[in-house]
Amino acid sequence: MLLAGDLGGTKINLGVFSPEAGPRAPLVEATFHSADYPSLSAVVQQFQSQVDFPIDRASIGVAGPVMNGKATVTNLPWLLDEQQLAADTKIPSVHLLNDLAAIANAVPLMESADLITLNQGQAAAQGAMAVIAPGTGLGEAYLTWDGSRYRANPSEGGHTDYAPCTDLQIEMLRYLLKRFPHVSYEWVCSGIGLPNIYAFLKESGHAPEPAWLASQLAGAADPTPIIVNAALNQQPPCELCRVTLDIFIDSLGREAGNLALKILSTGGVYLAGGIPHHILPALQDDRFMRAFTDKGRLSSVLTRMPVHVILNSNVGLIGAAAYGLSL
Repeated sequence: MLLAGDLGGTKINLGVFSPEAGPRAPLVEATFHSADYPSLSAVVQQFQSQVDFPIDRASIGVAGPVMNGKATVTNLPWLLDEQQLAADTKIPSVHLLNDLAAIANAVPLMESADLITLNQGQAAAQGAMAVIAPGTGLGEAYLTWDGSRYRANPSEGGHTDYAPCTDLQIEMLRYLLKRFPHVSYEWVCSGIGLPNIYAFLKESGHAPEPAWLASQLAGAADPTPIIVNAALNQQPPCELCRVTLDIFIDSLGREAGNLALKILSTGGVYLAGGIPHHILPALQDDRFMRAFTDKGRLSSVLTRMPVHVILNSNVGLIGAAAYGLSL
C-alpha cells in the first residue's frame, strides 16, 4: 500500500493507493489545513490514525525544491526530511518530490474530461510538455520523453526575474522593487501576487477603490478570492479588480510562453494550480493567448503548441501516486 500526498502552501491532500487500483483511484483520501499542524509528520500521523491500511511506502509532493531527500516548504515554516518522516510515521520507505514534478507525473494520465483547451494547436508526438501552476505560489515543471515514457522534471522557474512588457507593468515593477529585494514572477502571477498588483494600482491612483470592496478586504484573511470575484462576477465589474486581473493574466501568459520556449514544449502546455479554473472565463478570452504567443520571430512556434487548463483538482495527488507506484 502506498500513501501519496500533495502538500501545498495552504492544504494537504493525502490518500492510500494500491497497484491494482492505480493512481486515479484512491482507496481512501482526506484533506488537512497546513496551518493547523506543526509538521508534515503530525499530519501523516493524524491520517494514519483514521485509516486501517498497512502503509509500507509513501510518496509526497511538496511545494518547494527537494534536494538529497530534504525540502523546505516555500510558503510554510516546515523543514522536511525523508528519513525523519519515515522514523516518525513508521513507514519503511518515504520519497519526497517537488509538487510541480508530481503534477507533471499526472499529465500523461489526464483524460479529456480533466481538461479545457485554450489553444488546440498540433501536439508533436513525444514532444516535451510544460506545466505552469499559479496557486499560493507559482510552480513550474516540464516533461521529456526518455525513449519509452515521459519523465517529469522539477523547476523553480516561478522565482525567476519578473519581466514587464508594457509601460504600466514597468511602473508596477518600480513599485514592487521598493517593497521586495527581488521581484519574481511569483510576486505577480500567484495568489500572493494578485494582491500586489491590486495594491500597486490602488496606491498609484490608476483606479478608485469602492467603499464596499475596501470593507470586504479589511476583514479578509485572503484577499485574492475577493479581488477575482469583483473582477468576474460583480455587475458591473470593479474597474480596479478588472485591471488587476488583466495584468495577472497578461503576465501569466507571457511567463507560460517563456517556459514553453525554454523547453520547446511541442507536446503541449498545461496550466494547473488553484487559480486557473477559478478565472477560466477570463483565460478563455484572447488576452492570455495573445500574451503567450507574443514572442516576435518565434510567435509561430508558440501558436502551434496546444495549451490546456487542468480542471482535475486531484492532479497533484494523482501525480504523487503515479510516481510512488512506479518506484
